[in-house]
Amino acid sequence: MSTDLFAQQESNRRRSQWLVAGFVLFFMWVGFGGDLALGLMTMDDPPGSYHHLVPFIGIFSTLAAGGLCWYAWRSGPQRVLWAAGAREIVEPATDQLRTLHNVVEEMAIASGVPKPKVYVVDDPDPNAFATGHDERDAAIAVTSGLLETLTREELQGVVAHEMAHIRNLDVQLMTLLAAMIGAIALLSDGMGRMLRSGVRVGGGRSGGGGKGGKGGGNPLALVVLLLWLLTLVVAPIVTRILAMSVSRRRELLADASAAQFTRNPLALASALEKLDGARGATHRVAEGAAHLCIVDPGERRLAEREGLVGDLFASHPPIRQRIAQLKAMSYAEAKRLDADPSPVGP
Repeated sequence: MSTDLFAQQESNRRRSQWLVAGFVLFFMWVGFGGDLALGLMTMDDPPGSYHHLVPFIGIFSTLAAGGLCWYAWRSGPQRVLWAAGAREIVEPATDQLRTLHNVVEEMAIASGVPKPKVYVVDDPDPNAFATGHDERDAAIAVTSGLLETLTREELQGVVAHEMAHIRNLDVQLMTLLAAMIGAIALLSDGMGRMLRSGVRVGGGRSGGGGKGGKGGGNPLALVVLLLWLLTLVVAPIVTRILAMSVSRRRELLADASAAQFTRNPLALASALEKLDGARGATHRVAEGAAHLCIVDPGERRLAEREGLVGDLFASHPPIRQRIAQLKAMSYAEAKRLDADPSPVGP
């Protein structure tokens, strides 16, 4: 089991490194690709016109990507909690909050990780998520609706699920993803606005015809520009699909680990059934952080879809599939105990 744990942690570290590298390369392409397109578009302009020679867009975007990676690493967990309006519970003032603290402490012992900080999000929809860089600075957040909905055993199952994400270093990878999804969506939106407002810059000369009506432009420049624009359109979708794919694989593993920590797979199965029955949305959790939650914070229409559509766009595996896995684990454990009961007493 420890070997599997170390393999999972190392896999998530490698994924995080590849994610940062891919993020920087994407921003480099956006920057230097824009420079290339602009340079090709202006190189045939007459003397005295603007010729784009210095790749300042690429230099700026690469530096910005490095800065964003550093910022996402340093403050990503705090930004996720801040965006959800989560409040830390240091001194629990009610029985409900004391139970939450006790359950988190129990599951921290069972999973072998330090007790994370405990947060509550004031949202009536039952949900939970974990965030952090690693087990040393991790945090678990649950909604007020989750505390109202679940029994103590069911709450144990949900908290154990989030503990599994912390222990496996899923939180590191998925928090980075949340920060970078937001950054890429912001870049794409900003570039789109800039292009819409500045479209006259490239096309303002076409009406005058120039010398001999030479307004067709450089064909290579048009190809590069189209590829550049396509990247800006597709990048937010691709990063969202990547996050969903990573999340789906990690959720099933976290469910199985939670069942081991609690030794009660049916408790998490029962909790998931209740969460599935809540058809609202967790409005306090941003769409870009959906993959952090134990269930999709949206209205979970896609989470019910099996097949290609669900595999591409749902942030979580179908809840029915997760419940079936947990019930199968409970059945297998019951059969094992029936076949080889442990001796009781001397």
